[in-house]
Amino acid sequence: MTETETLEKRQQHKSSNGDVGSDTARDDAFDHTYKEKEGPKPPTIIVWRNVIMMSLLHLGAVYGVFLIPSAAPLTLLWSVLCFLISALGITAGAHRLWSHRTYKASLPLRIFLAFANSMAFENDIFEWARDHRVHHKYSETDADPHNARRGFFFAHIGWLLVRKHPDVIEKGRKLELTDLLSDKVVMFQRRYYKLSVLLMCFFIPMFVPWYLWRESLWVAYFVPALLRYTLVLNASWLVNSAAHMWGNRPYDKNINPRENRFVTFSAIGEGFHNYHHTFPYDYATSEYGCKLNLTTCFIDFMCFLGLAWDCKRVSREAVRSRIQRTGDGSHRSG
Repeated sequence: MTETETLEKRQQHKSSNGDVGSDTARDDAFDHTYKEKEGPKPPTIIVWRNVIMMSLLHLGAVYGVFLIPSAAPLTLLWSVLCFLISALGITAGAHRLWSHRTYKASLPLRIFLAFANSMAFENDIFEWARDHRVHHKYSETDADPHNARRGFFFAHIGWLLVRKHPDVIEKGRKLELTDLLSDKVVMFQRRYYKLSVLLMCFFIPMFVPWYLWRESLWVAYFVPALLRYTLVLNASWLVNSAAHMWGNRPYDKNINPRENRFVTFSAIGEGFHNYHHTFPYDYATSEYGCKLNLTTCFIDFMCFLGLAWDCKRVSREAVRSRIQRTGDGSHRSG
């Protein structure tokens, strides 16, 4: 390791409250020692139940689009609010808090994010965080759950329609997950996940507009419940697909993840993906703080309220050093 790389590594492991501690063990750092097995790939096994359910879900969402003109304005506002809450359950919760441990959260905030995560219905926190750590550690290999080298469709939704590659399962079992196993909120949500999904993802989004302003149950089910849920899913999936294929790489040109403004907007801040895979322990997932990043704004507001703290950041010196050393030359300040 050169003197410059050593200095950069020291600078990277600084947070707003000092050095990054042992709670950020690098389970999300890429493993250069992994080698894909030689020989033919294992057969692709389609999970037909998932294919049918996802097809029906998207057909229902398309129908929901046609119901938008008949929905009350309050129903549409409620749908947007449910979208934001759902998205935060993934971005601020399963992703930045539980997968990467980029900040610490109080019990009330963790409970809120767990309920929000159930509203998003993208697997429970434990499974989501485990698979996401595997994704970072073995990105774009057979051990990556949504390996973008297998094409846009696979990275976007196809990975959910087939059995996992054996390497994904094997590497997931070898991760250090004691932080998740010891988190009572994570384990409680995992135990009652199906019930929490029925309540948060479908019943509450449908019941509130029907009960409070007499929206029809038909519209309340297809718009704030089904259509909103489908949009949240696809916004999250775009991080795995589009943000791994299209955009610039100002921080590390040697990896696939890109900076993608459309994904940044749709996934409330998760489209600064080249930065995120270069510095996965930065709570903002971007060097620009709140700019185009509603999730970072939310976490900052939680810090203001005293519900979150110890937000880890990469120093400007480390970012500049990495841009000069491995960037593709496309970086623009501000």
